Amino acid sequence: METEFIIVGAGSAGCAMAYRLATAGRKVLVIEHGGSDAGPFIQMPAALSYPMNMKTYDWGFQSEPEPHLDNRRLATPRGKVIGGSSSINGMVYVRGHAMDYDHWAEQGADGWGYADVLPYFKRMESWHDGGHGGDPEWRGTDGPLHVSRGPRENPLFKAFVEAGKQAGYEATDDYNGEKQEGFGPMEQTVWKGRRWSAANAYLRPAQKTGNVELVRALAQRIVIEDGRAVGVEVLRSGKTEILRASGEVIIAASSINSPKLLMLSGIGPAAHLAEHGIDVVADRAGVGQNLQDHLELYIQMAASQPITLYKHWNIFSKAVIGAQWLFTKTGMGASNQFESAAFIRSKAGIKYPDIQYHFLPIAVRYDGQAAAEGHGFQAHVGPMRSTSRGSITLASGNPADAPKIFFNYMSQDKDWEEFRNCIRLTREIFAQDAFKPFVKHEIQPGADLQSDDELDAFIREHAESAYHPCGTCRMGRADDPQAVVDPQGRVIGVEGLRVADSSIFPRITNGNLNAPSIMVGEKISDHVLGLDPLAASNDAPWIHPDWETSQR
Repeated sequence: METEFIIVGAGSAGCAMAYRLATAGRKVLVIEHGGSDAGPFIQMPAALSYPMNMKTYDWGFQSEPEPHLDNRRLATPRGKVIGGSSSINGMVYVRGHAMDYDHWAEQGADGWGYADVLPYFKRMESWHDGGHGGDPEWRGTDGPLHVSRGPRENPLFKAFVEAGKQAGYEATDDYNGEKQEGFGPMEQTVWKGRRWSAANAYLRPAQKTGNVELVRALAQRIVIEDGRAVGVEVLRSGKTEILRASGEVIIAASSINSPKLLMLSGIGPAAHLAEHGIDVVADRAGVGQNLQDHLELYIQMAASQPITLYKHWNIFSKAVIGAQWLFTKTGMGASNQFESAAFIRSKAGIKYPDIQYHFLPIAVRYDGQAAAEGHGFQAHVGPMRSTSRGSITLASGNPADAPKIFFNYMSQDKDWEEFRNCIRLTREIFAQDAFKPFVKHEIQPGADLQSDDELDAFIREHAESAYHPCGTCRMGRADDPQAVVDPQGRVIGVEGLRVADSSIFPRITNGNLNAPSIMVGEKISDHVLGLDPLAASNDAPWIHPDWETSQR
């Protein structure tokens, strides 16, 4: 089987590239190991906790024991399904802060500053503000990816924003626009009551062009001949095959599987490859390094009124909500329930937000376990720019074996200081007048935990991944020994091979990673097609005028 382009992975970036290449008239073969994304567990937004806990849709990765978190092995969900992680994530849409991308450019990702990437965010969006405000000049209105806002009918959503203002923080009508900093409505990739994954937004329209073929198979290695990628060896229906590309091979298999596939193909740290009997094609020390993620805590409060989503946390109510969604795509099932958010600075002297909040009007874990207290609500809170770094390494040379995932969470003293700040600032927000009609008491950490040592023990036991791994095939200049790809996504040292997904991020962005991952697919597709980049934007982001001396 031969085509012009092969894309490994039908996830966020892979689907976007398939669409752009196909609509340009190019022939594309997309390899995806996972199965169908049909059915209510994926398509119903309120059912988001189900697919990421189902082996059918998730690779089932776990981290190695994390020494700074009581040697816990943390779940690391990645989508093994059409749409990739955009089919199992929380559907939260965050572009990231402008200064994230300017930092990318400073680190050698030339052409990836905020002025360069903003036009691609606009190109990919169809933005629906739901009457909640925001400046349309900063947003896209005719792209494939629908971005909407929940109705925020529960009074707790507005209480969270009002409490933030009462505590002295900024408000923002649109954290994806000019002003990220502040409290305001959260955005979601939901359209007409359905999860609007990369598969719905990009892959299905791409397939309708007749230029895209989707192949269900496990990619085992990139076939490289005379220094050039010419195809992909796959396992399909129990048989090994080689699929060949006359143009290029593009890996978009996630920050976990992309470095794994490169190493299995002989591209990576030479000594590590030799340990597993893999012949070295390109000695790139940075493959699998620079692993980053966001950690978060759930600060949970018991509610004094029965107004939370806990009233629906029973079989009968779930059946009613499911039936309404199934027949009308409306009601409680049509939202991910993350409808208010905040980005704040933890102290004076920090130029742009370093803490993110998701607010949820129920006290519940991602695995679907509700707090024993009954009615409650919670804020997911965590620092944005930890300097801890981990790695992805091979467990063996067998493509069927999961790689070793070691985040090295909380390995820097600054991590502990930032998380204590997160807890104490959240308590202050929940103590504002806006929450007084609704707060009964603190569920966790619990009001009796106050000292640094007590909070540190709570963090070690309860910190969880926000599921934002990235950085393992870092983008940079060709003369950077730690860079894996150049600013066009081309693997350094191998012709005809690119990587395009969250693994190429030089540093993690502020907030959830689905939006920047799709943006990467959009921008790399223009490089593949040899097009001039979209014209740079002149829009300047809002920065707090007193950031040097004031936290709020």
